[in-house]
Amino acid sequence: MKNNLEEIDQLIKETLTEQETKFYDSLEEQNAFQMLWGIFSGKNKWLMILTSIIQAAFFGLFIYCLVEFLHTDETNELIRWGLAGVVCIMASSMLKLYAWMQVERKTIIREIKRIELLLSSMSSKIS
Repeated sequence: MKNNLEEIDQLIKETLTEQETKFYDSLEEQNAFQMLWGIFSGKNKWLMILTSIIQAAFFGLFIYCLVEFLHTDETNELIRWGLAGVVCIMASSMLKLYAWMQVERKTIIREIKRIELLLSSMSSKIS
């Protein structure tokens, strides 16, 4: 399977101009860390930074709630700190899911750009 993909990539590169080849190379597969750092670029960079800060704050609050939960003996206090901890960890998890959805969105956009480049290359060769 990998050989087929490499052959297809080679065929695509042969049909592209030099400038298109450079652009195609910039759309290569990324590892997990490159994808994760990729969400901190572009128009929504500020939003992702803000979401990460808020996510870290919710996780810090969860740790605080956990420590208070373990140090109390009253039932009402246990319920309060436990509920607050659950809310904090849920909020932190939701923000983490949002970040991973952005990673997937960027991956899909990259693949769509590869297809667009391939189609434009093929249409120019046919014409």
